[in-house]
Amino acid sequence: MKTRVKRRWSGEVTRRSNALDLESNVFKQSSPGQIARSLKRSAEASRRRKAGPYQSAMSMLNFYINRAGSNLSGKQKDVLIRAKNELRKAFHKK
Repeated sequence: MKTRVKRRWSGEVTRRSNALDLESNVFKQSSPGQIARSLKRSAEASRRRKAGPYQSAMSMLNFYINRAGSNLSGKQKDVLIRAKNELRKAFHKK
C-alpha cells in the first residue's frame, strides 16, 4: 500500500521554505507593518532565494494568502492585504 501523501503541503512550504527563513507566526500578527518588516528582514537575510528580496517577500505573502483561503478570518485577510501595501512601502515601491 502506498504511503499516505501529506494533505497540507502548503503548511510545510510556509514552515520550511527554501527561499526564506520566516519568523514564527509571522502571518498571525495583527499589525500589517510588523508583518511587512518581518518579511523584509527575512528576505534580505536569506542567501537561498532565487529572486530579489522584494519579490521573494511578496511572493511568500501572496502564497500564504492564496493557500490559507477560506481558513483565514476576514479580519486576518484584511491585515495580510494591508501588509502588502506596507511591504511595498518598506521596499520603496509604488
